[in-house]
Amino acid sequence: MRGSADFERIDAGDGTTLRFTGNLSLACLSDLPDRLGAIEGPVARLDLSAVERIDTVGAWLVHRFARDHGSTVEGLEADERHLLDQVAAAEHPIALPRRPADPFTRMLGEIGEAIFTAAHTLYGLLGFLGATLLAFWNVATHPKRFRFNATVHRFEVVGVSALGIIGLMSFLIGIVIAQQGAVQLRQFGAEVYTINLVGRITLRELGVLMTAIMVAGRSGSAFAAQIGTMKLTEEIDAMRTIGVSPMEALVVPRTLAVVLMMPLLGFYASLVAIFGGGLLCWISLDIPPVTFIQRIREVVPLTDLWVGLVKAPVFGFIIAIAGCFQGMQVEADAEQVGRRTTVAVVQAIFLVIVLDAFFAVFFSGVGWI
Repeated sequence: MRGSADFERIDAGDGTTLRFTGNLSLACLSDLPDRLGAIEGPVARLDLSAVERIDTVGAWLVHRFARDHGSTVEGLEADERHLLDQVAAAEHPIALPRRPADPFTRMLGEIGEAIFTAAHTLYGLLGFLGATLLAFWNVATHPKRFRFNATVHRFEVVGVSALGIIGLMSFLIGIVIAQQGAVQLRQFGAEVYTINLVGRITLRELGVLMTAIMVAGRSGSAFAAQIGTMKLTEEIDAMRTIGVSPMEALVVPRTLAVVLMMPLLGFYASLVAIFGGGLLCWISLDIPPVTFIQRIREVVPLTDLWVGLVKAPVFGFIIAIAGCFQGMQVEADAEQVGRRTTVAVVQAIFLVIVLDAFFAVFFSGVGWI
C-alpha cells in the first residue's frame, strides 16, 4: 500500500530543500497542508523525485507552496510536470463581487447609462440614415439596381395585408371619439359639434398617428426580425461577398414601400374612423348620414387633409429606418433578434410621437390650424 504524503527539510549552504515522499493525492495528504503552511521563509527547492503518485490536489499544493516561497520544483517525470504546468496555467484571480451601491448612486448610474445609450443610438441612427440616402441615390442613378419585385412584395405586406386590422382599429376609434365627444358636449347642448370633433381629429391627427403606430408594431418589427435573422445566419455577409449591397437589396425596397403606403393607409384609416363616428352619430344622436357628410364638408378644411398626408410619408420613413437599423445591429445570438425587434418598435413609436409634436407646432406656426 502506498504511504501517506510526507516531507523532510534539508538545510544546506545553497538554501533549504523540502524532499517530498509518499503519495501526494487527496486521500493521503493528511495534515501535510497544515505542516507546509507553518513553514516560514524562503525555500530554494522542492524535490519530488521520491513521490510515488501525485494528483491535481497534490500538484496544486506543490504549486501554491512554490509560488509563495519562491521555490523551484525538481524531480518530476514528464506526465507529472505536465500536470503541474496545467495547474499553474489554470490559476487566475477571482473577481470578488462589488458591494451594491446606495440607491441614489445606482439611480445616477442608470440615468447616465441611459443617456449614453440614447446618444450612441442616435449617432448610429443618423449614420444609418445617411447610408440609406446614399443607397437611394445609387439606385436612382443606376435604375437597373432597383428591385421591383421585392418592392411590390413589400407593398402587399405593408399595405394590403394591413387593411383589415387598420380598418377595424380606425372604425372603433371613430366610435370612441364620437361617443366620448357626444357625452361631454351634451352638457352644453352642443351635440352637433361631435361631427366637427370626429372630422378634424381623425383627418389631422389620429388617422395618421394611429396608422403609424400600427405600422411600427406590425411592419417595423418585421423588418428588424427579418434583417436581424439574416445578419445572424450570415446571409448579409454572403450578399456583400457576391457584390450585392444589403442597403440597396433590403433597406431601399422596405423603406420605399412604407413611405409610399403610409399616406394611403392614413387616408384609409381616417375615412373608416369618420364612418365609425358617423354611424354612432346616426344611432345615438339621430344625425342622418346625409347631414353628417354635409356637415363634415362644411367644418373640415382641406388643410387638415394635407396636414395628415404630409406627415404620413415622414412617419413611414422613420418607421422603416428604425426597423432596418435595429435589424442591422443584431450580433452574437438569437436573443438579440427579440431584443432588437422590441427596441425597433419602441424607437419608431417614440420618434413618430416626437415628430407629430413638432409638426403640430410647425403647422400652427404657419397658420394651418
